[in-house]
Amino acid sequence: MHSLKVELGERSYPIYIGEGLFSPEYLTPHIHGRQVCVVTNETVAPLYLQTLLEALSGGGYTLETVVLPDGEKHKNLETLNLVFDGLLQARFNRQCTLIALGGGVIGDMAGFAAACYQRGVKFIQIPTTLLSMVDSSVGGKTGVNHPLGKNMIGAFYQPQAVLADVSVLKSLPVRELAAGVAEVIKYGLICDASFFVWLEENIARVMAGDTDALAYCVVRSCEDKAKVVAEDEREGGVRAILNLGHTFGHAIETAQGYGNWLHGEAVAAGMMMAVDLSQRMGNVPADLVERTRSLLLAARLPTIAPADMSNDDFLTLMAVDKKAMDGGLRLVLLEALGKAVVTADFDAQLLEQTLTQSRIA
Repeated sequence: MHSLKVELGERSYPIYIGEGLFSPEYLTPHIHGRQVCVVTNETVAPLYLQTLLEALSGGGYTLETVVLPDGEKHKNLETLNLVFDGLLQARFNRQCTLIALGGGVIGDMAGFAAACYQRGVKFIQIPTTLLSMVDSSVGGKTGVNHPLGKNMIGAFYQPQAVLADVSVLKSLPVRELAAGVAEVIKYGLICDASFFVWLEENIARVMAGDTDALAYCVVRSCEDKAKVVAEDEREGGVRAILNLGHTFGHAIETAQGYGNWLHGEAVAAGMMMAVDLSQRMGNVPADLVERTRSLLLAARLPTIAPADMSNDDFLTLMAVDKKAMDGGLRLVLLEALGKAVVTADFDAQLLEQTLTQSRIA
């Protein structure tokens, strides 16, 4: 079992990574009060809900469960209200603790519910997908989607702990695994060049579901993210580099309908576009574009944007982006492998070239 810490002063918290974490040993120290509400979804509940409830059963807690529909298309205010319905019907007070048991959608919604319920209650993240283990469960970003933009309604709200039990990844469909690998590759590109090289050498093991390789991916990714979050909790500066490919990717998700492209799939195509633009600007060599493409393809991820999206579609949707400032588009681009920057200083014509090229096989 590996243990890391997100250093945020009084809001610091541990990340546990290993197997056998559905245990009072890891849960009890982070539960506040006697009321516990587990928020999960219809896919995860049959797999792990009973195990979690049994781990909590000896603690004398009042246990409530809210099972939400599964999928990005349900990550909205209407579904979020089901969590509040469950908490209010059970008469939970402000000393209760929420536990998010699921992937990124559940983590985002349960975290946002915790931030809002009675103006803030405690919550614990138990991510069940690779993507949520390496990205969304760490750092305190919570929220829901709006038809006009992804993750535009939310709050920064840190959990009490993150329990990443890698044994649950054995039940993950290949497509979901690949979506998580996209975020893993991101860390190599933005801040960890040696990790990128490791991934090039070990991607077959990762995609085969090798437990040691997956655990290493989770540990290394969480280490990288924890450092960035500790430096910039609320994304006022350097933390925005964690969004490499996301401005392009969120445009794809919004245009295609939430859930039709998985988040990691859209980010993969978006990272390809960001690396391509970085190369056109002369920041990185052409071989990094090809290395990135080869790694994404080996991870069974898309490297081409949807053919039915025009350049104007991208530009219109990218303008509704949380990194936009004073009406101007800002992008996360590479200055080198392992070094990213957030910038508005890019050539609009080169961006047009990248957008056009992105839809060509």
